[in-house]
Amino acid sequence: MEIVITLLIVLAVLIVPGVLLYNRLVRKRNAFKNAFAQIDVQLKRRHDLIPNLVETVQGYMTHERETLTAVIEARNNAEQVRQQTSGAAGDPASMEQLGKAEGSLGGVLGRLFALSEAYPDLKANENFRSLQEELTSTENRVAYARQAYNDAAMRYNNAVETVPSNIIAGMFNFARAGMLEFEDREAMQEPPKVQFS
Repeated sequence: MEIVITLLIVLAVLIVPGVLLYNRLVRKRNAFKNAFAQIDVQLKRRHDLIPNLVETVQGYMTHERETLTAVIEARNNAEQVRQQTSGAAGDPASMEQLGKAEGSLGGVLGRLFALSEAYPDLKANENFRSLQEELTSTENRVAYARQAYNDAAMRYNNAVETVPSNIIAGMFNFARAGMLEFEDREAMQEPPKVQFS
């Protein structure tokens, strides 16, 4: 009887901490996946605003077709990548792909807004100002959601890599989560070319 009790105690000492560590890893994984879902919502909102912005700008920027085309192409690419990665929260390759697409979109939007400075009638347009304000607000939400995701992913990664939870993580295939970094929009922006011909 003593052997059975001793065996049960040993099993409890080994199994209970393992179960607790496993549950902790699951909670952290769910937290970063939820944080990524919040990014997805904000990116969708951003992508939905851009066609309205381009439509508003089109009538004023008749000589800037190249920039408008670049904005639409970058938006469509970013939306396609967003849809592809929406179920891949944490996958490092997907996070890198999404970061590049969103960084490129931010770069061409920056050029569009820089070009708008050369068009006083456009800057005075109420619809343009409203859309620009809405996009700026959305950019702030995206940045906040991205930071929340990266924080949750870092906490998860720390749990996956530190002892003793790394043992459980290895046994149950808890993989590292990729961080989401947008390319440096400043470096991607070229000086705007304004042509009146």
